[in-house]
Amino acid sequence: MNAESLIVACPDCAGLNRVPTARLGQGGTCGKCRRALFTGEPVTLTSANFEAHATRSDLPLLIDFWAGWCGPCRMMAPEFAKAAAQLEPHIRLGKLDTEAEQALAARFGVQSIPLLVMVRKGRELARQAGAMPAHSIVQWARQVGGA
Repeated sequence: MNAESLIVACPDCAGLNRVPTARLGQGGTCGKCRRALFTGEPVTLTSANFEAHATRSDLPLLIDFWAGWCGPCRMMAPEFAKAAAQLEPHIRLGKLDTEAEQALAARFGVQSIPLLVMVRKGRELARQAGAMPAHSIVQWARQVGGA
């Protein structure tokens, strides 16, 4: 990672973009699809875009492992969205449906949901189980993600 720029995965097309560190807070657009690099909303993670966000991007990725049948997951969804608005552009937030992406859930050994996992460059930094309000998500993410 160059201290003067970061590689950031596009939330729409997962294309990789070099963003000057000094201009990170100014947003920017994807060089491939021309959409905004930062939307203040969680990215839907799939097997197709996971590696771009989790291993190739220089931003820490906070993953919310969830399922549609899980009551606490549904309760935490709007709180996670509020946290995304506060944490971007320094931390990318992504939601991973454990029912739709069972192989990725198994890769992380997900046994209970909701589960938050912070990764950077493919390496797990920390995990936290259970539903949390937005302010707690933000505080925990900043503590473990370094933003």
